[in-house]
Amino acid sequence: MASLIDIIGTGLTWLGLALLPFILWPLLVLILPRLLNRIAGRLIKWQDALSDIMIAVAASLAFIIILIQLLSVLLRYVFGLSFSWLTDSIIFSFASIFMLGAAGTLKSDGHVRVDIFRQRFSPKMASLIELLGALLFLVPICLLVIYASAGLVARSWSILEPFNESDGLPVRYLFKTLVPVFAILMINQGLSQATKAALVLRGYRSAPDAGDDQDATL
Repeated sequence: MASLIDIIGTGLTWLGLALLPFILWPLLVLILPRLLNRIAGRLIKWQDALSDIMIAVAASLAFIIILIQLLSVLLRYVFGLSFSWLTDSIIFSFASIFMLGAAGTLKSDGHVRVDIFRQRFSPKMASLIELLGALLFLVPICLLVIYASAGLVARSWSILEPFNESDGLPVRYLFKTLVPVFAILMINQGLSQATKAALVLRGYRSAPDAGDDQDATL
C-alpha cells in the first residue's frame, strides 16, 4: 500500500515537473513568431479543443444533476426512500462541473476580472498583461496545486477511498483526483492564452474583444 502511495504521489509530482518546460513555449513564440506561428496556431486549436470538450462534459453533468435531484425528491417524498449515493452523485457532479469547466471558462474570458484598468489598456498592453499573468501566476499556482495534492490523491487511490456513508458512492478517490485534473486543464488553457497573447504582441494574431474567441492569423 505504501509503495502504491509513493508511485502515485511521485507520478503526479513528476508530471508537474514535466510541465515546467512548456512554460517556455509562449516565450519562444514571442521571440521567434515568424518561425513558430503556424505550429503555435495548430497547438492553440488542440489546446482549445480540449477545453471545449471539458465544457461539453460539464454541461452534460449539469443535466445529470437535474435528473438525479428529481429522482432523489421522487424517491424521498413519494416512496419514503433515501440513498446516500444519490446525494454523493450530486456533490460529485457539481464539483466536476466547476473543476472540468474552469479551463473552458478561461478560454472564453468568462472568469471574474478586475477590469477597471484593463479596459483602458491598448490591445497589446492587455495581451502583455495576459501573457505575464499566465506565466507568473496561473501556471505556477496550478503546478503548486498538483504538487500539494499529490500525496492526498495518492493515499485516496491506495485505499480506493469511498464516501463517508456506508451506502455512499465508492469513488471518493475519483472526487479527489479532480484537483490535479483541474490544475492540468488550467495549465493547458493558460499556456494557450499566453501563446495567443504572444502572437498578438508580435502582430501575428488580431486582438480579440472581451469575450471573443478568435482563431490565430496564420
